[in-house]
Amino acid sequence: MACAYGGSIPIAREAGTLDEKRPIADNCRAMNEIEELRASRARVLEAADAERRRTERGLHDGVQQHLVALAVNLQLARQLADSDLDALRALLEELSNDVHEALESVRTLARQVYPPVLLDRGLADALRSAAAEVGAQAEVTTTERFPPEVEAAVYFCCVELPRPGATISVRVEADALVFETSGEPTAAVADRLGALGGALELSEGRVTGRVTLAR
Repeated sequence: MACAYGGSIPIAREAGTLDEKRPIADNCRAMNEIEELRASRARVLEAADAERRRTERGLHDGVQQHLVALAVNLQLARQLADSDLDALRALLEELSNDVHEALESVRTLARQVYPPVLLDRGLADALRSAAAEVGAQAEVTTTERFPPEVEAAVYFCCVELPRPGATISVRVEADALVFETSGEPTAAVADRLGALGGALELSEGRVTGRVTLAR
């Protein structure tokens, strides 16, 4: 954003107002920060909407379709029970497979929305499980539990960034939870941390994220 501040009308901030007596450069910097905050919030809302749409598609195209197929086959099984036991046995085997597929669809959707292991066992176990699925490695040096919003932000940042073969490192440094991995940081990842007052740094292909912890 190009900043041109030459008037005397104060510009409202998220907290307080810009000071007309401050240097123009300071007011320009503050205006840029306001615009970036607004843009970041817009991206967060857009990402949340996209996530809801993806979940809806997952429910409709995955879970719902499996359940519809199960209902149809169960009706057919009732008809075969009185007429063709061999066909019924084959259909019951198919139904068993369909049930397992439906359960896996539900588990996959649950992991994408909020992994149960993250809720039940914490960040360390959740990251190790997610890293193994993509062929990465997670080195978490803390078993401490953190606020749910912090664990979720760090978890999703870590699983969105690395490629197969990457190493994810998570540790506590002083008053901050820090993660480091390789990958290309995106606006979504930066916004996740920014919403908690955290920040990303990129150096020589390594991405470092930091979230300050309330002690």
